[in-house]
Parts: sequence; C-alpha cells; structure tokens
Amino acid sequence: MTTHHRPELSSWGARLGVYLRGLAMGAADIVPGVSGGTVALITGIYDRLVAAIAAFDLGLLPLLRQGRWRDIWVAIDGLFLVCLLMGIATAVVTLANVIHGLMAYYPLPLWSFFFGLVLASAVVLRAGECPGTRAVEWVWLLVGVVVAALIGLSPQVAFFEGSLGFLLAGSLAICAMILPGISGSFILLLIGMYAPVIGALTGMQFDLIAVFAVGCVLGLLLFSRLLNWVLNTVRRITMATLSGFLLGSLVTLWPWQQVVTTVVDRHGDERPVQTVPISPITYAMEQGDSQWLLCGVMALVGIAVVLLSHRFANTDPSQTRANQSGTNNGG
Repeated sequence: MTTHHRPELSSWGARLGVYLRGLAMGAADIVPGVSGGTVALITGIYDRLVAAIAAFDLGLLPLLRQGRWRDIWVAIDGLFLVCLLMGIATAVVTLANVIHGLMAYYPLPLWSFFFGLVLASAVVLRAGECPGTRAVEWVWLLVGVVVAALIGLSPQVAFFEGSLGFLLAGSLAICAMILPGISGSFILLLIGMYAPVIGALTGMQFDLIAVFAVGCVLGLLLFSRLLNWVLNTVRRITMATLSGFLLGSLVTLWPWQQVVTTVVDRHGDERPVQTVPISPITYAMEQGDSQWLLCGVMALVGIAVVLLSHRFANTDPSQTRANQSGTNNGG
C-alpha cells in the first residue's frame, strides 16, 4: 500500500481549512450540474482526496487483523477525511434550503456564479498544472471537452431496471461526483434513475437503498484507485483531461437554457433532463428578463472566488498536490 506524502493537519487553522473546503463541496453537490470534485480541484485538495479514498484497499486487512488502528488511521488520512466529511455534512444539512431557494428565485445569477467559477477553474488548472502545454495534452483536453459537453447535452436514456439498475446507478453517480465538471445527480437524471432513487429513499425501500449504497462503495473504491493511478502516472494528461471536463461542463452551466426534455419528479413537478444553451437575447424574447447585467457581475464574482481560493490553496499547509514536483509529467 503506497503512502503519499501529505502535510499533517497539526493546527486548528489547517483543519478549519479542510472543513471549509468540505463545506464548499457539500454546497456544490446540492446543485444538479455542479460537482463537488470541481470544488476539490479548485481548492487544491483533489489529489489528497483521491489518494485517501484509494487507500481503502486490501493492504488494510493485515493492519485490521493486528488491531493497528493508528496505522490504519494514518494510512487512510483519517483526520483529513473526517474534517472534510464534517464540512460536507454541515453543508447538506444547513445550506440545502438556501441553495434550493436561490435556485427557485434567482436561478440565472446563481448559474452565472457557477459558470464564472468553473471557467476560471479550468484556466487556472491549465496554467498551474501544465505550463508549456504539449500537443498530446491539447488532444486530451479536447476529449474532455467533448465528453462533458455530450453528457450535458444528451437526452435521457433507457437504463436497467430493478436491483441491477440501482447497483450500476450508484457506481456511475459516485464516479461522476468525484470527477470535476460532472454532477452525480445529473447523471442519475440522465439515465432515468433520479426518480427511482429518490422514491426508494422517501419510501424507505431499504433493500434498494442498500443495493444503491453498495454500488456507490464499489464505484468509489474502484474508480478512485484508477484515478489515483493515472494522477501519479500520467499527471499532465490527466489534468488536461480534467480541464476539458470543466470546460465541457460550461454547456450545462450556461445560465440561459432552453428546456428540451423533462421528467416528472416525486412531487409531480417537471424537472428538465435535457436543455440547450441559448443567447440572453433569445432568452429575453422567449422567457422574459435575462438579467444579463446581474449575471455578468455574478460570473465575475465566481472568477474572483476561484482566484482567491487558488491563492489560499497555494499558501495553506493543509493542501497537497501529490507528485507535483515534475517527476511524473505524464508524457
């Protein structure tokens, strides 16, 4: 089991920094179309998060049999995960109503904020991770753009039913949640499993909930190991692809959208599952005030947040960018 170098969270300030990142990740995951992985990438903890999840492997079994709990805690970066999960849980409990209220009453400014946030993130990531970009990295960036854009523009597809559907849905959704630019809840909408999963949760169908949870665990453990490997082996190409994911997701985050396909949720309300971006002028003619000036301001606020977060991440001892020294340039 490989142990990654990582700064110790010895001070309360460092722990608070991780907690606040978790708070931001939780807030992002509440919004369909925004990924908590994006926030982890923006704030400089993406490598550490993926490595911590990937540490849950068979190498822990000997330590478990020997009762070496401290060694297990260190191996899985336990304090980091606890601080992060506490932040995520706090956001889900306290900010869900706020975020959903903003989506209901101020959707255009909110999406503009996220648009600016993700746009600046992609630019910062490219400049910071891959200076002097090579031709092959541009190719992989384009691949990321195309994949994320196709996912964002795709209509709902037919999916497996029953337990198999819940198992695969859990695996896909959790993988999407740790990928920047791709939302797990949006993937569930796309494959037609959002309503069944919500229905199982509200209907206390514990058998289906358990199957979905197993799918999440399997997907998280397997995909995190793959992602951790490519980050350490072909880092520059991986970062180029993730930058492409961020840029491709802008198709979904563009504030002015025209709904193409909807589904009916558990409350009987229509929920869009396929939209296409339109201009503010077209939006104003078809749906009313485009709020373009306020949206522009909020996009600039999102850009400013990324720049400040990036600066904080580069000076905060709690963040880590494993293997960023240049020894693993990925091609």
